[in-house]
Amino acid sequence: MASSSTVTKIRKLTGAMVGIPPRHIDFLFPDTTPKYFYAGNATATTFFVMLSGFFPPGERYFMESVRHFRSHVKDETLRAAVSGFMGQEAIHGREHDRMNEFLAERGFDMEAPDRFVKIGLGILEMLPHSTRLAATTFMEHFTALLAEQLLNDDGFRQHADPEMIKIWQWHALEELEHKAVAYDVYELVGNTQTERIAAALASMIVLLPMLGITWTWILAKDKQLGNIPDNIAGLLALFGPKGFVSQIVPRLPEFLQKRFHPNDHDTTELESIWRDKLFSEEGQLYAQHNNRIA
Repeated sequence: MASSSTVTKIRKLTGAMVGIPPRHIDFLFPDTTPKYFYAGNATATTFFVMLSGFFPPGERYFMESVRHFRSHVKDETLRAAVSGFMGQEAIHGREHDRMNEFLAERGFDMEAPDRFVKIGLGILEMLPHSTRLAATTFMEHFTALLAEQLLNDDGFRQHADPEMIKIWQWHALEELEHKAVAYDVYELVGNTQTERIAAALASMIVLLPMLGITWTWILAKDKQLGNIPDNIAGLLALFGPKGFVSQIVPRLPEFLQKRFHPNDHDTTELESIWRDKLFSEEGQLYAQHNNRIA
């Protein structure tokens, strides 16, 4: 007869069991990868270089803001979701660190985004813990919108280098898989619309200038700031009428609604489609996925 401790271990849920599996992937960054991996455009490529530089410290901020309230989570399913969230975010940070080393070798100043985002996050760390968690839920909302746009925008993906886009597709899928976890924890510790609005405003006031400064800095260091045709084409691709970023801006205010919840916008079908595209036996990342039974 199994002991009670054995039964507990058997019944304990994991992130993978609740649809948030931390996946270990061996991403390839071949030497043949073009430096400007999005449409040969330095301006648009550098936007994603900047995001990749921001991700590792950002992911750590998200994890710490959730970890502070982990003891409040009693529901077994949510506890498993938090574990899956932590695992996915930790691996995101690790893989973007690897990518950032590769980008530095290609000549990008990858110390700049790390330095600037740490300044911004340092300011946000002065907020009360619940407001820090609210800020995390806002930034998770933003990254989920970016993720959905990336997975839905066939035209955008077709302009990206076929190897470099894979890390973004994997990251986007997992952002959608865990998009509600931080918010569900926040609801346990006193979700209020007023605090969410304050956290969103603080995040934008602190981080948007950091984004602009970092993007401009990297372009200048790369001697591409002032390359007018390239700068205009890149800005249009990102912020034009049908630009990659401009298409998500109208949905940012959803976070400010009184009864907002990340799952109100259902992305389960999109997630299912991309799990199959990436991780089925014929999937683009099947051979590079090291823990298929995560």
